[in-house]
Amino acid sequence: MTKAILTGHSRGLGAAVASDLLQRGIPTLALSRRANAELGQTQRNLLTQVEIDLGDDQALADWLAGATLQQFIAGAETILLINNAGTVQPVGPSETQAPAAIAQAVSLNVAAPLMLFAAVAAVRGKAELRAVHVSSGAGRKAYAGWNIYCASKAALDHHARAVIEDIRAAAGGQGIRICSLAPGVIDTDMQAEIRGSTEATFPLLADFVAMKRDGALAKPKDAAAKLVRYLLSDQFGSEAVADIRQVNI
Repeated sequence: MTKAILTGHSRGLGAAVASDLLQRGIPTLALSRRANAELGQTQRNLLTQVEIDLGDDQALADWLAGATLQQFIAGAETILLINNAGTVQPVGPSETQAPAAIAQAVSLNVAAPLMLFAAVAAVRGKAELRAVHVSSGAGRKAYAGWNIYCASKAALDHHARAVIEDIRAAAGGQGIRICSLAPGVIDTDMQAEIRGSTEATFPLLADFVAMKRDGALAKPKDAAAKLVRYLLSDQFGSEAVADIRQVNI
């Protein structure tokens, strides 16, 4: 049996990924600040929702110390971990960023995915673990105004690379596949948030406004379907860092 653990499923790409997984009949444990009411009503037999602030390291650590995660994955032959939750804030040059906002972003974008990966790896037993960090092209190219977002996504990329080195170095590393995957530019609330920036804080604002105007943004449903297909495919894990737009599947 395949089971999935997904973060940030209340909206956007995460909601589309959750829907795709559930339509495939995959039991899903979903973690987010807010529940997804629609999926909760239509998929209550397959969906377990946990309302938690993933930007709160202590809250997540306390939850991971409980029994819910291990109880959920019991009996699974394959575990899918999709670390999707994230934030683009704070936007702007460093001198405009509040230290608390930086800490919140790093906790959500970096600490939570790494904590979840470590926790699942520790309790997976003989199950295969397939983990995807939802990364970004911003982790591979620097953008003015996004120094925290760029740095946090680059951290996910390098975590995936280092985990693969761990797997190669240790005889017990079999059964783990990981990829830090850029999903492309998707028409989500995060994109709307970006378009709500100012050119003073985000100099490339006009380019992102143009992408929306010109219909260049991918639909969440389409991006999610390709992400899940890749995650379930034999190709997954062959590259530590990838871009879904360049994956042939």
